[in-house]
Amino acid sequence: MLSRLRAVACAILAMSSIAACADAASPKPQTLGFSTERLGWLHKGIQREVDEQRLAGVTTLLLRHGQVVEEQSYGFKDIASRAPMTADTIFRIYSMTKPVTGVAMMILYEEGKWRPSDPISKFIPEFEHLKVFKGTDSSGAILTEPPRHAPTIGELMTHTAGFTYGLFGSTPIDKLYMEKQPLNADSLHDMVQRLAGIPLLYQPGTRWVYSVSMDIQGYIIEKLSGQSLSDFMEQRIFKPLKMTDTAFYVPKEKVDRLATLYGEDSSGKLVVQTMGGDFTSPPRAPSGGGGLVSTARDYSRFAQMLLNHGELDGVRILAPPTVDLMTASHLPPSLLTGEFGVVNIIMQPGHSWGYDMAVLPDPAAVNDIVGKGTYYWAGAADTWFWVDPTNDLIFIGLTQRMLGPHWPDVQGLTRPLVYGALTDPRR
Repeated sequence: MLSRLRAVACAILAMSSIAACADAASPKPQTLGFSTERLGWLHKGIQREVDEQRLAGVTTLLLRHGQVVEEQSYGFKDIASRAPMTADTIFRIYSMTKPVTGVAMMILYEEGKWRPSDPISKFIPEFEHLKVFKGTDSSGAILTEPPRHAPTIGELMTHTAGFTYGLFGSTPIDKLYMEKQPLNADSLHDMVQRLAGIPLLYQPGTRWVYSVSMDIQGYIIEKLSGQSLSDFMEQRIFKPLKMTDTAFYVPKEKVDRLATLYGEDSSGKLVVQTMGGDFTSPPRAPSGGGGLVSTARDYSRFAQMLLNHGELDGVRILAPPTVDLMTASHLPPSLLTGEFGVVNIIMQPGHSWGYDMAVLPDPAAVNDIVGKGTYYWAGAADTWFWVDPTNDLIFIGLTQRMLGPHWPDVQGLTRPLVYGALTDPRR
């Protein structure tokens, strides 16, 4: 009787493209083009990272044609208590927030609130008189020059506007970011005030530098919508997509589902990470660049909406041309030289940047196995996703391991294993 009730429940949930009872409702992998045997290689590869203690735990979700191929959990949500990783574990997704902020911006784009050519100062007057770093004098004082053109919203969404993070460089401008701490501001308005006092790192449009650009977009979203960033995303994205566990903090009743965050000691051993942000109370300044928590199931709904060209389960978030614009390459050839990137992700021919996410117009040119037009991004705690329109495929991977010298590139590990199991892509 119990199994019958579960089957009925899952049949009802299967009316949605991503069912909570995925293990019972999903078709066999073979019917979606995957080899069950070869998927075992994927499982072994991820399990090895856990067994060798490079990761505490992992949750993955693979979808094709809007259906769950498989959902897997490995290792522990918390090592000390041996609490197992589960499908409903909540993770800090950090920079996987960026594409969500991009969608929020594109919603406002469809409402005619901004255009890519608009100067950022049109919406943030404090940026009207930004100068550009030119170098230092003999005493080490910063020299500046006027921007050759005002940085634009399009440049803001492609990390080419002149901003930086302060985390990945050692220039005097990076040091000012570390000193002024714009991402630790009391509000997004306060963040903007701090940034307005720092020169741009480079002339707009001349470099690609990973930056606070999506956090600045969060402030623009608040100004254009008249809502807080949290409320806008909840009302316009999370609630319509039924992303019930995605927010800028974890409420008290869900804290036991939040994965413990780990870093590493000098030997590479996993240790509890005490620095990484407090995600158990509402933030003073919600970060559009890295502030969300989510689950694999929730984020897969967001990704499926994009793969469906802006719609999921009869709810439309964006129009198809808008998704096409967001996921197109927006970097000129002059920036695809291999000179610019972050961590192990390099902007080069075949690998570019759209609006708030990386895009792969020619994966083979960068020795990547994904389909043409794949778009993706990752987070600082070794979380990642990709959407492959060519193969109608989505993969989500979530862990809780912060960047460090021994940080494993699990996204790079999983790509050939996933596509090595796609033995019948015509299905």
